[in-house]
Amino acid sequence: MLRKIVAFVVTLALFGLALMFSVLFFVVVLTAGAATLGYLWWKTRALRKQMRMHARDAAPVEHEVFEGEVIEGEVIRVDDLRDGK
Repeated sequence: MLRKIVAFVVTLALFGLALMFSVLFFVVVLTAGAATLGYLWWKTRALRKQMRMHARDAAPVEHEVFEGEVIEGEVIRVDDLRDGK
């Protein structure tokens, strides 16, 4: 009976340690991820500003007609092999 109680207490202690280390690992991974995303956000701020400027400057004017440009198209090719050619 004493052996079962000791085994239960040891199992409970190991489970507590595993839970503690898993929470600690989760906090470390979460912190590293947040730091990485913050670093990337900070380093790409000039690029995002350029993209906003370009999108604002390159916006098409309403009712403007572009000649010679294909906006959207679809091609259907039919091979007619009934004649054997």
